[in-house]
Amino acid sequence: MFQYIFLGFVGLCSGVIIAGGITGLLMGLSIVPRYAGITRTADHILLYEDLALLGTVTGNLFYLFQWKLPLGSPFLMLYGIFSGIFLGGWIMALAEMADVFPIFTRRIRFQKGLSIVILCIALGKATGSLIYYFNRWMP
Repeated sequence: MFQYIFLGFVGLCSGVIIAGGITGLLMGLSIVPRYAGITRTADHILLYEDLALLGTVTGNLFYLFQWKLPLGSPFLMLYGIFSGIFLGGWIMALAEMADVFPIFTRRIRFQKGLSIVILCIALGKATGSLIYYFNRWMP
C-alpha cells in the first residue's frame, strides 16, 4: 500500500513539474498576452495565466488517475475544436519565434498567397483533429 501511495505522490509531483514547465513555455512564448491583446482583455491577464496553469495540472490529474467524463460525442467534438485552436496557437507562436515563415517564403521566392497557405494549414489541422476525435481513435 505504501508503494502505491509513494508512486502516486511521485507521479503527481512529476506531473505538476511538467505542467509548470509547459505553462512557463506558454507564457514565455507570449501566447496568453497576445490572445489577451487581440481580444482586448489585457486587464484579466493574471486570470488567464492562472487558468492555463490550472488546466495543465487538471489535465495531468485526469491522465494520471484516468478519470472519465461521460459527456458524449458533442463534447468530444467541442474538445477537438478547442484542442486544435490551442495547438494552432502553439505552432504559430513557435513558427513566429523561429521566423520560419519569412525565411521559408524568401527561400522559395513565394510572393503572394501566404495568408491562404497559413489558413489551409490551420484548416487541415482542424479537420484532422475532428476526424481523429469523431472516429474515437483514442491512445
